Amino acid sequence: MFDSLNDRLSGLFDRLSGRGVLSEKDVDEALREVRVALLEADVALPVVRDFMTKARELATGEAIIKAVKPADQVVKIVYDGLIDMLGGEEPTPINLNAVPPVVILMAGLQGSGKTTTSAKLALRLTKFDRKKVMMASLDTRRPAAMEQLKLLGEQIEVPTLPIMTGQNAVEITKRALSSARLQGFDVLILDTAGRTTLDEEMMNEAAEIARISSPTETFLVADSLTGQDAVRTAEAFHARLPLTGLILTRADGDARGGAMLSMRATTGLPIKFLGGGEKVDALDVFDARRIAGRILGQGDVVALVEKAAQELDASKAAAMARKMAKGQFDLDDLSGQLQQMKRMGGMSGILGLLPGVQKVKKQIDELNISDKTFDRQIAIISSMTKVERKKPDLLNASRKRRIAAGSGVDVSEINRLLKQHRQMADTMKAMARSNGRGPMGNMAKMFGMMGGGKGGQPDMEQMADMAKQMGIDPAALGEAAKGAGLPPGLDLDKLKAPGGPAAPGNANLFGLGQKPGGLPGLGGGKPFNPIKK
Repeated sequence: MFDSLNDRLSGLFDRLSGRGVLSEKDVDEALREVRVALLEADVALPVVRDFMTKARELATGEAIIKAVKPADQVVKIVYDGLIDMLGGEEPTPINLNAVPPVVILMAGLQGSGKTTTSAKLALRLTKFDRKKVMMASLDTRRPAAMEQLKLLGEQIEVPTLPIMTGQNAVEITKRALSSARLQGFDVLILDTAGRTTLDEEMMNEAAEIARISSPTETFLVADSLTGQDAVRTAEAFHARLPLTGLILTRADGDARGGAMLSMRATTGLPIKFLGGGEKVDALDVFDARRIAGRILGQGDVVALVEKAAQELDASKAAAMARKMAKGQFDLDDLSGQLQQMKRMGGMSGILGLLPGVQKVKKQIDELNISDKTFDRQIAIISSMTKVERKKPDLLNASRKRRIAAGSGVDVSEINRLLKQHRQMADTMKAMARSNGRGPMGNMAKMFGMMGGGKGGQPDMEQMADMAKQMGIDPAALGEAAKGAGLPPGLDLDKLKAPGGPAAPGNANLFGLGQKPGGLPGLGGGKPFNPIKK
């Protein structure tokens, strides 16, 4: 979504960092380019004006010109300005502090994704907040709208209000409230009807539903691809409904991102969630710092770590750590890693969260590494016998031809896969032989291979030592380890900050043969850092 804005700003910061000293004229030219970049990204003109006024106040004076690294000061000003534009340092949490059932009202135009977002929100509240949730569809006009919510509810195992024909939206609301109270639900999500355009009838119906249900949260679901129309829609709904927040859908699209940057400043409403895909778990809490980091090419390491933590199976991880401690890594293990990557969003989803990827996007595209590549590699491994997967050295020419025929690929693809596996297996053996010393020893500790804790995980003394090497305060380990099942020693605040430490990773990431710090198929290189070049 922010590719064009990222390209413009990255190019500007690269030019500034090449200069040792900045004059007032250089700073003015830089801010002018930032202004043009924001306007081209479809950010509303009043929002850009406010941004430039604040940025110019901070950029004027001797402080920035006489700074040791003036280019970094310009980047910091832009970063802070983006955070302020998007709603501040801390994300606004969903409000569930009310007498159950807490009512959440979903409003928006037709096609904005209200029904799917209702299911995504219900799954999130069930999975992370441990709430008992019920959904009810109030859309009596769109064909199969109620059936769609019912099917989504079955998919995520969240109850929905039984469908009864002949009732209008107000009657369904009253029945949903009564049913939720009687059955002891914590949260009731009401999915209202939408229209292709704003009209008085829809607004009156939504206002009546809000009056009867007294919702704790009233979310406007808006489509990010509609640009400034989404901002106008939000203003119109806010004038008639007591909106408490916004949910933007299709955040993974190729729109210019101006709606997201304008929405908070124009309406004064916080953006609480971002929908980033069609799957029911593709709903993320909106964090201004993360979005600003993505715009400036810093990536979103925290989101990547959280995804990994959600997909991690503790028993499988412990078994894997024991195998790695012995230097063992077979093709079944490689297949498991590939499948885990697919669950985390595939190659495009993971690379989009890594720092500096936008700067080498063309080179990555030329590699033709996609989720289809993973599917073919998994198919190759699945076409092998159990013995072949355990001992790849058995694969001679005739076996390779049989596997190629079974998986529908060329023998050359099997050879590439075996080469990738050998590289990863060699890395595992080097980590096992390191005895905790040197770079490989540190990496082994991060993977829990050197023992000391439960299930082969490093103990607190080892984690404190690792934290010092990563520039993390060891005292923060306990708090960091408590949240969201994240790996011990990761300080989220440091990861969120521009220029913070990179997340620990395998020197041969995902078996794609890159050097430490590099990208799959490319030479090693330092990731882009908007503060420290």
